[in-house]
Amino acid sequence: MDFLVRVDFSRAYDLPEDERTVLLERERSRGRELLSQGVIRQLWRLPGTRANIGIWSAADANALEEALASLPIRPYTEIDVTALANYTP
Repeated sequence: MDFLVRVDFSRAYDLPEDERTVLLERERSRGRELLSQGVIRQLWRLPGTRANIGIWSAADANALEEALASLPIRPYTEIDVTALANYTP
């Protein structure tokens, strides 16, 4: 199942710079893992914001929630999820 996921990580910038640097590096590492596993299929940065939007793939909403919960930055984010369905005219 595919999902459109918007992650706003603005609150991470309230952290002290050294903490934020470590957190963002851990986040990049976890993101690479999810990309290599096919959970994150595509990802785009939203210019002018501290957010990204992507197509995520998971067996179901529970599996997606597990993947999102595994993000080190999760406590500092607002996440919006939209389930996607195939369209056949």
